Amino acid sequence: MNTPFYELEATTLQGKTAQMKDFAGKAVLVVNTASQCGLTPQFEGLEKLYQKYKDDGLVIIGFPCNQFGNQEPGGKESIEEGCMINYGVTFPMMEKIEVNGEGTHPVFRYLKNELGGLFGSRIKWNFTKFLIDPQGQPVKRFAPTTKPEKIDKYIHQTLAHEE
Repeated sequence: MNTPFYELEATTLQGKTAQMKDFAGKAVLVVNTASQCGLTPQFEGLEKLYQKYKDDGLVIIGFPCNQFGNQEPGGKESIEEGCMINYGVTFPMMEKIEVNGEGTHPVFRYLKNELGGLFGSRIKWNFTKFLIDPQGQPVKRFAPTTKPEKIDKYIHQTLAHEE
């Protein structure tokens, strides 16, 4: 299980290092988030997916980003309030990052390279989602407007391959 995804790491909202290799054997849904976006209510659906599948091996990782319409302008406290308090998010949240341009976080650089979207390798907006299988292979990219409940079947299929 030595894939490029498992060589990456990120910093949690609490300032700790999260190594992607720690999620080996789990399906991972990576999402760039914003707490002041018209799509912010997707946090609720993402949390429902997490609660439904976390015991079966799903991890959702939120990466706050302020590159689209200044919709994540605050720091740690406002991010916590925006997603964890307002939407009851319990899945891991990372520190604020960039998903496009020279400062693109390595996790998103890799995922965009592996699963280019409608706009090539660019992220179009907040709540772009990437599904990685339990072997660390990116399998599907979802548009920002794709609601979490529409992703359920793909998560189920990805987890079912492990049984």
